[in-house]
Amino acid sequence: MIHVIAIITAKPGMRDAVLEAFRANMPAVHAEQGCIEYAPAIDAEGAGKIQTPFGPDSFLAIEKWESMDALKAHGAAPHMRAYGEKTKEMIASRVIHVLQPAA
Repeated sequence: MIHVIAIITAKPGMRDAVLEAFRANMPAVHAEQGCIEYAPAIDAEGAGKIQTPFGPDSFLAIEKWESMDALKAHGAAPHMRAYGEKTKEMIASRVIHVLQPAA
């Protein structure tokens, strides 16, 4: 299994618009072969001092894929290119961590 944590930081005030596009793309991603999980997450409220917040302009894409090949196919999918085009002017930065379970 492959885990992906993508940290998406929108330009100020644009997070909701990026999340709207992300959510609109989710059904196509969920239909991809090898997709186990694909969902956005934002800072939880009320966590107190244990939390290091990402901030009001950021969200994370939490993903699980059956294999590296499935993840690579996801990255090349036409709907992902369309999502990238739709959101590129709204995004300040994107950091992607690709992980595997520790042995």
